[in-house]
Amino acid sequence: QVQLVESGGGLVQPGGSLRLSCVASGFNLDYYAIGWFRQAPGKEREGVSCFSGSDGSTYYADSVKGRSTVSRDNARNTVYLQIDSLKPEDTAVYYCAADRYVIVGGCLRPLYEYWGQGTQVTVSS
Repeated sequence: QVQLVESGGGLVQPGGSLRLSCVASGFNLDYYAIGWFRQAPGKEREGVSCFSGSDGSTYYADSVKGRSTVSRDNARNTVYLQIDSLKPEDTAVYYCAADRYVIVGGCLRPLYEYWGQGTQVTVSS
C-alpha cells in the first residue's frame, strides 16, 4: 500500500525555521518525482519545492527560493523540506506528493498520483 506521511509542522514565530519530513512506504522514493506543496485557506495549492522525476534536479517556488532546502534520505525513504526565515504568509497546510512518472510541465505542478494527508504550519507571533 502506497503511503506518504508528513510531520514536523507546528506554530513558529516569524523568522524561525522548520523542517518537514515526508516518509514514504509501499514504494521506493528513489525513482519518483517528489513534490512539496502548500495550501492556505481560500487559496489554490501551490508548489513549493520538488525533485524532478527525470534527473533528480531540485526546483523551488520564487516565494521560498533562497530560504528553503529540499533533501532526501534514500536509506530512510524520506524527503525533507527545510524553510528558514519563516513569514506569516508561509502559513498553510503542507503536503508531500509522489509520482513514478515525470510531471508534465514541471514538478511544481500539482499533478501527482500520491499525496500525503498534510501537516499544518502556522507562522505567528
